[in-house]
Amino acid sequence: MRLELIEKFRKREAYIAIVGLGRVGLPTAAVFADASYQVIGVDVRSDVVQAISLTKIRTKEPGLEELLKKVVKLGRLRASTNTPQAVKQCDVVIVCVQTPLDSQRKPDLTYLKSACKGIAQALSKGKLVIIESTVPPRTMRNIVLKILEKESGLKCGEDFWLAYCPERITSGKILQKFATDDRIVGSFDKDSAIVALELLKTVTSGDLSLTDCESAEVAKLAENTFRDVNIAFANELALICEQVGVDVKEAVRLANSHPRVKIHSPGCGVGGPCLTKDPYLLLSSRGCVDVEAEIIEASRKMNDLMPSHTARLVLKAIREAGKDVKNSRITVLGVAYKGETDDTTNSPAERIIDELIRLGARVAVYDPFSEEGFGGNKIPVVWEAVKESDVLVVVTDHQMFSSLDLSKIKKLMKEKPVIVDGRRLINPKDAKRYGFIYYGIGFGI
Repeated sequence: MRLELIEKFRKREAYIAIVGLGRVGLPTAAVFADASYQVIGVDVRSDVVQAISLTKIRTKEPGLEELLKKVVKLGRLRASTNTPQAVKQCDVVIVCVQTPLDSQRKPDLTYLKSACKGIAQALSKGKLVIIESTVPPRTMRNIVLKILEKESGLKCGEDFWLAYCPERITSGKILQKFATDDRIVGSFDKDSAIVALELLKTVTSGDLSLTDCESAEVAKLAENTFRDVNIAFANELALICEQVGVDVKEAVRLANSHPRVKIHSPGCGVGGPCLTKDPYLLLSSRGCVDVEAEIIEASRKMNDLMPSHTARLVLKAIREAGKDVKNSRITVLGVAYKGETDDTTNSPAERIIDELIRLGARVAVYDPFSEEGFGGNKIPVVWEAVKESDVLVVVTDHQMFSSLDLSKIKKLMKEKPVIVDGRRLINPKDAKRYGFIYYGIGFGI
């Protein structure tokens, strides 16, 4: 059976079901369809299925809409709400459902369990199941494997194959990263590893590392947790620099000249679907081991502090300008959690805007990628957004914000204009030369 399925991969004759058509699943479906596979995308949301069938998607991920139109027109990708029916027709099932946190910041695996039960209803011999969703340690063994075997009556490694291949995509570069980034393939048995490896080799040029499922689960979470911890250090360093009168950008530049040091950039907060969630998924395993994970928790607290710190910088700057925050007009540049994307998941902009509005400010919002306003007045043209504004707050590191015409902005804003740079995109010397009061994260000079 194994050799037959691998041969189907090589001839692109395999049928593939992608369960979950969000920011991971939809690009995954499009990429496999573009590689000449027949793909069925599955999602419980009928509006998502309809949008894909009509090739009218909301995300502004570069190249995705064009690729989607291509593969749908060629008949290689169709969408459905029926998981068991799709599984019956396919040789491979790839699960890309969300694994969010609940109100207590504990893993909510409801969507994953539901997907596995739907798959198990139609699972038959000779099929490969791959989980791409990010999961807590031992989820594959204690939840996924048990559901699939119990509900189907089949045996993993004998009747079907199962692998954990966590995604490594980046918003704004998903298609590029999917095709070139290295991937991890975790499995319970040799045959599952080989079959999953052969499939992925047909869509990526990156190196594929084989390991067991538990190691793959921890490695995926460690990647994003490390970045979160590193950013937290950079943010704490920035707060220290503000106090002692040093520019954190210069301090980081000098420190990073050491061959074994690579400090990340500080900023007004950490957002996105991964860095704000994965540390808690990793920490959820503490129930079965005696570990005090103080560094990870402290890092999360530090990064969660930064939106409030940014709002405090706004207050400080407004007072220096001799103004009151109440009824001041504040323009927030960027609501996406990172530059060159429309993704606003857990964006620090939401908290910054909320705090400024609660303080009585009138908030205008401009983002060239996103339609979200988070309660602020969304304005589609940057020059209109900054007009008659008292304060300009840079929240997202979109490239265009680093090359704004400060001379023009100065003329449009009110007297004693303020810039609060949450991403350190604007040169402080340039801002002061044009007559701005400048405050930036980690700028203590």
